[in-house]
Amino acid sequence: MGQKVKLREICHARSGDKGADINIGIAVYDPEHYSWLEENVTAEVVADYLEEYLKGVPNASVTRYDLPKLGAFNFLVRGGLHGGVTRSLILDGHGKSFSQIILDLEIEAPQ
Repeated sequence: MGQKVKLREICHARSGDKGADINIGIAVYDPEHYSWLEENVTAEVVADYLEEYLKGVPNASVTRYDLPKLGAFNFLVRGGLHGGVTRSLILDGHGKSFSQIILDLEIEAPQ
């Protein structure tokens, strides 16, 4: 097993609410890291990482949208806000903190 890196060392991120869903965008600082990130930060990896936040959400899912010309990915986390801003009792009803949460994800470092 190689060296680990947190996403924040190679990416920046933004997030927010889309109704009851969370929209998380990450973009690489260095375009050379895009293909490495494409292989290592899949929808499954993000879903596993966010599992704690999705407990009790029926049909929760994560979908990744690739934006290669921008060097970015968009993750749509269905149900992540437990009903949305006006229906949920979670602390961050707008989902803004999820950009920082995803940047703490540790993965194998690029070569």
